[in-house]
Amino acid sequence: MSKSRLGIVLTGAASLAAALTVAPAAQATTCPASTTCSTTVTFTVTATSGLTITVPTSQVSVGSGTPGTQISGSLGTVTVTDQRAALNATWVASAVAATGGFTTGGGTAAETIPTSAVLYWSGPATANSGTGTLVPGQINAAAAQSLDVSRTAFSKTSGSGDNSAAWNPTIVINVPSQAVAGTYTGTVNHSVA
Repeated sequence: MSKSRLGIVLTGAASLAAALTVAPAAQATTCPASTTCSTTVTFTVTATSGLTITVPTSQVSVGSGTPGTQISGSLGTVTVTDQRAALNATWVASAVAATGGFTTGGGTAAETIPTSAVLYWSGPATANSGTGTLVPGQINAAAAQSLDVSRTAFSKTSGSGDNSAAWNPTIVINVPSQAVAGTYTGTVNHSVA
């Protein structure tokens, strides 16, 4: 009886040893001498976030002027941040004035300056990061465009990976000669896609 037990134990140990010898580790590679033995390495680069635009949040005053003159002032820094880690990391930022124009008092026709009288020019980038080509929508005052329709404020036309661009646009108001006195309020909307 003890022989039989001993035989079973030895047979089990021998089988286990044979299994360990025959089945090498799944990830091991054995190469003969004087040859290259390669290991494939993989890793993943993930995108931090997406494509965002940041604009001044507080109310911005761009100055004052009399009827028939021009008021001009800085809107404040607008920044596009692209953290998509994309192969083709291009984007277009747009600006447009909200429907209804810029109003004072009760917002009657006489108390409204239309969006067609409000101009925008981006100027050059004030800061940027990443690779690729950045293109201002309006490089200088001579290129200013009215905000009655959506205008390209800035764009990135080439490059890859994460990037950013900032600019400080100027708003120009052609005050109509029939404008009434008052503090006018309106909204300039930016977006990026």
